[in-house]
Amino acid sequence: PTRRTWLRQRTRGARHPEAAMEVAAQFSTGHDDYVHDVQYDYYGKRIATASSDQRIKIWEQNDEGDWVCTANWNAHHGPVWRVAWAHPEYGQVLASCSFDQNVYIWEEQEGVEFVDGAKKAEVRWQRKAHLADSGESVNDLKFAPRHMGLKLATASADGFVRFYEAEDVMNLSVWSPQPPFEADSEGASCLSWCQSRFDPQMIVVGFSGKKDDGVHAKVWGYQAESRKWAVVAKLGGPEYSHAHTQPVHDVSWAPTVGRSYHLIATASKDRSLIIWRLTGFGDDAAPELMARLEEHKSEVWRVEWNITGSVLASSGDDGIVRLWKQSLGGEWKCATEVLSDGSAPRGGGGGGG
Repeated sequence: PTRRTWLRQRTRGARHPEAAMEVAAQFSTGHDDYVHDVQYDYYGKRIATASSDQRIKIWEQNDEGDWVCTANWNAHHGPVWRVAWAHPEYGQVLASCSFDQNVYIWEEQEGVEFVDGAKKAEVRWQRKAHLADSGESVNDLKFAPRHMGLKLATASADGFVRFYEAEDVMNLSVWSPQPPFEADSEGASCLSWCQSRFDPQMIVVGFSGKKDDGVHAKVWGYQAESRKWAVVAKLGGPEYSHAHTQPVHDVSWAPTVGRSYHLIATASKDRSLIIWRLTGFGDDAAPELMARLEEHKSEVWRVEWNITGSVLASSGDDGIVRLWKQSLGGEWKCATEVLSDGSAPRGGGGGGG
């Protein structure tokens, strides 16, 4: 049966900007199967959706505020797990990964077609590159921060994190593989870059398997001297009594706006999300478990920080999106809850913040 997945764009309410959200727009994606990823572009004017129906769709908001599908193509030979927009400095560039073990780079270009003998300009997404180094499903991918150039990281079920860099940003058909590293023998499920330009290159990776040592995610840092990636911090282990006990589905590294430390969020199959605080680098790295949040009471699938790293959004199998903020006392609390149909849960709209 056809699954009509509805997307809802939400904006803050005017009366209670910290606790209220209003539905700005909603539309059916028209995908024929589950939608696994939804990504805004840099300006928030376009949306890319990825689905198990093997298709990618691009949506744009018109002058009336309606979201219109402007592109729809069969992108892979298996479920499309993730899509990622490159910084607009490099043009309209999209990357996708799939269960079919492939990573594709897409670029929006203006093609020409003839209609009734007359030329008609038509914008089309063209596949520019095919990256096929993984022997298993590619579960996640992220473009590096802008200051690092046009660079892509992928996480695969074979346990490896791989890196690719465009040799010429004007010719996206050639991507040079960079030295990879094996994150975990049981598979890498997700990754997120450190956004800071004042710190060494770092990336956090979540693992697909249940780990006996309790470490279900690690932070890796690039060692310029050896030109290799090395473990900087372990997010879990026997010293953390409240760390994750099941595989991690998603990770998100917060932007470091005005902070001397890093915040990393992890979402797990164990029905919890954890906020970690990280200071230092290399041997001086010191991770701290700041909060374990279990309000979802179901598997937590996604976590994402806002642009300032002050609000964390999470979603889970309970069908609720929650926004988390840190109180003046340092405690992380749910500020807003939104059900999948756009309504507030019974009994109110979340805890205080």
